[in-house]
Amino acid sequence: MDNESCNKTENAPQRNERTIRANKRQALSSPPKTTVTAEGVLSRDDIRVIVQEVMKTELSKFNDTMKSMLSKELQSINSKIDSMDNSMKFINSQYEDILKKLSTSEHTILVLQKENADIKSVTNSLKVRLDQLEQQTRSNNVEIQCLPEKKQEDLLKIVTDLSKAVGCDLENRDVLHCTRVAKLKPDNMRPRSIIVQLASPRLRDRFLASTITFNKANKENKLNSTHIGCPGPKTAIYVNEHLSPTYKALHAAARIKAKELGYKFVCVRSGRIFMRKVEESDHIMIKNMDTLNKLN
Repeated sequence: MDNESCNKTENAPQRNERTIRANKRQALSSPPKTTVTAEGVLSRDDIRVIVQEVMKTELSKFNDTMKSMLSKELQSINSKIDSMDNSMKFINSQYEDILKKLSTSEHTILVLQKENADIKSVTNSLKVRLDQLEQQTRSNNVEIQCLPEKKQEDLLKIVTDLSKAVGCDLENRDVLHCTRVAKLKPDNMRPRSIIVQLASPRLRDRFLASTITFNKANKENKLNSTHIGCPGPKTAIYVNEHLSPTYKALHAAARIKAKELGYKFVCVRSGRIFMRKVEESDHIMIKNMDTLNKLN
């Protein structure tokens, strides 16, 4: 019996019994915990290496992707930069051309300005000479102003009578020509002036000097229409040198300036205009408007 019991016990199927325990925390000094897979056992270091390789691969792919994208973008940007660079080079070339043209133009302007100044100088010089020549053609002439005008008047007789009144005694042969001239301002009520051409400048100067002497001697009754028997109211008569339009305008401006600055005397001698502030002061010759404007 005992033997049979033992045999039963030995022949009975045995069960594998395992006790399942909760995972224990690995000690710091213990070796790496192993993981069982179908392919084998991997350590933590192996896993770390695998993860790092995967990350490197992914990062490499990402970098390649980014490089490709950036390369495309940079190509577009570089193309635009090249285009801008070409444009800037073209603009710079144009700018250089403009600078050269500007420099040439400035030089040309300077040359033209100098030529213009020379031309103005020559023109002014020619104008002065022309005015002098024009005035010289009047060296025999006198201008009688404010003498009353009437129809069918004998100007030659009027001139000779006027010369006798001032003590000059001109004869008919001394008067080459005499005529009344049109007024610059038609609405002016003054009579037209009489231009008298005498035989020589000497006769002209003697006639003018006689008129000045007569007026100085008769300050209360200076030369007027009654001295030559003109009917009507008493009218002052003026005998002056016959001035060219240029010198006549300058003489008028000198008279206006004399009133403004208190100059007492404005006179004409041989076509030249003089001003004097008082009797004791020196004469100032008025050559042109510039000379007149410098007076103070």
